Amino acid sequence: MVEFPDGTHVQGRGLGRPRPDGPEPDFGLYLGTSRLRRKHGGGIAWPHEWVTWPDFLLPAHPEDARKKIKALHERAKTETVEVACYGGAGRTGTVMACLAILSGVPADQAVAWTREHYHERAVETPWQRGWVKSFAKRLD
Repeated sequence: MVEFPDGTHVQGRGLGRPRPDGPEPDFGLYLGTSRLRRKHGGGIAWPHEWVTWPDFLLPAHPEDARKKIKALHERAKTETVEVACYGGAGRTGTVMACLAILSGVPADQAVAWTREHYHERAVETPWQRGWVKSFAKRLD
């Protein structure tokens, strides 16, 4: 569970790994293709949404992804939430970096902050790092 500077908490994880101990989330945001959804989506018993987001790439529908990330941040203020892709580092780390920006971390520090507080390999690709910057620019 990551605590962001604004006091929100979000559990990041990989769907390909066992769920961490602790209470089930009230809500989940999951990142992947229809293949991941078919393979792992049936085991998700709580309310959730999916963002179509291929491994190592960017969301298929960027504006939809931005809206869902912002909504996840709002939910994190009052609910237990999680975000996950298959491995839990690249796509999940990218969303965690976006959540860091929403919680007050400067955009140019969001990836480093996420690697320090969530996962050392978070935001795996150059285009994911670029998407984090793009996310910040579209907040205004």
